[in-house]
Amino acid sequence: MFETFFTELRAAKLPVTLKEYLTLLEAVGAGLASDRVEDFYYLARATLVKDERNLDRFDQIFAHVFKGIASIPEAAEAQIPEEWLRRISTLHLTDEDKKRIEALGGWETIMEELQKRLAEQKERHQGGNKWIGTGGTSPFGAYGYNPAGIRIGQKESRHRRAIKVWDKREFKDLAGTSEIGTRTIKVALRRLRQFARSGAASELDLDGTIRGTAEKGYLDIHLRAERHNAVKLLMFFDIGGSMDDHVKEVEELFSAARAEFKHLEYYYFHNCLYEGVWKDNSRRYTDKIDTWQVLHTYPADYKVIFVGDASMSPYEITVAGGSVEHMNPEPGALWLKRVTDVYKHTIWLNPIEQNAWDWTPSIGIVNKLVGGRMFPLTLDGLDAGIRELMR
Repeated sequence: MFETFFTELRAAKLPVTLKEYLTLLEAVGAGLASDRVEDFYYLARATLVKDERNLDRFDQIFAHVFKGIASIPEAAEAQIPEEWLRRISTLHLTDEDKKRIEALGGWETIMEELQKRLAEQKERHQGGNKWIGTGGTSPFGAYGYNPAGIRIGQKESRHRRAIKVWDKREFKDLAGTSEIGTRTIKVALRRLRQFARSGAASELDLDGTIRGTAEKGYLDIHLRAERHNAVKLLMFFDIGGSMDDHVKEVEELFSAARAEFKHLEYYYFHNCLYEGVWKDNSRRYTDKIDTWQVLHTYPADYKVIFVGDASMSPYEITVAGGSVEHMNPEPGALWLKRVTDVYKHTIWLNPIEQNAWDWTPSIGIVNKLVGGRMFPLTLDGLDAGIRELMR
């Protein structure tokens, strides 16, 4: 069964190596997973999964491979450890439910009765209140109801009262094509790192202190500058209009970026970049900052990320005076070209699903202006964009 699990993971394109598989077997042989399925699940996940985006696929494969333990037709021959069938906790059971469980004789009695009925039952059972089957009120089976139930072979919970849920999937939102969230974006942004030590010497240099003390024969404390992410990031956020539908994703991106980068500067624009940007949306018409000033302030070693849906009239990009808010003296396309001329590492993150880009001509225009470096605002898209910035 373990070999099947490994081959299924490989078939699903999860990056699982033979060495990791052997490490898992060694850990199981050492008794780290005992006989509890949740222990084995967490052990296998920690050993075989290296990227959060693969967690949901791992859960699906785990459920598929090990589902047979509780659903094979020869149920009488199945050895189901008691702990495998227990719920991780009973916090979701009401006091009334707990009393009914105790009325049945408690957890131990339920487990003993389950093993007994597995041994006695020889065929499928539908309805009723004793045998393991479906649609009844027995504590064992599926698609029925009992406050102290053990679900066997059911695709999903109906009353959510089973003591053990086998196919629970908690990581659906971490799939690579899903929209990013603050929890996962920080992990993705960590790829955009170039560490350097700068500033005042305020951190204890333990190795230097030990070496100096050994050489001089007395305590010789050495200090060094803190280690920071040296990457410099300049971000431009499209704000208002159709971007109102994507506020949550953009806020999470901005929050994660501020936490990750020491050298981060940001500005807002609407639809397309023009001669002016702003830092405060409430004063966007009174406190605009000249875009030329921005380009002359931050050197070319900054990496630039535009965030916007690029959904607008093509005239807003290609024609002077095409802006819907003011009479722009120069087309937005010219300003985008100026940015990419100064900053060779520039990408555009788009919150719209990539398979819908072809329906909006302006998205294609903007993508061409940034050199084809537009990426969807998903984990996979962000990962690809960061690889582009690090080239």
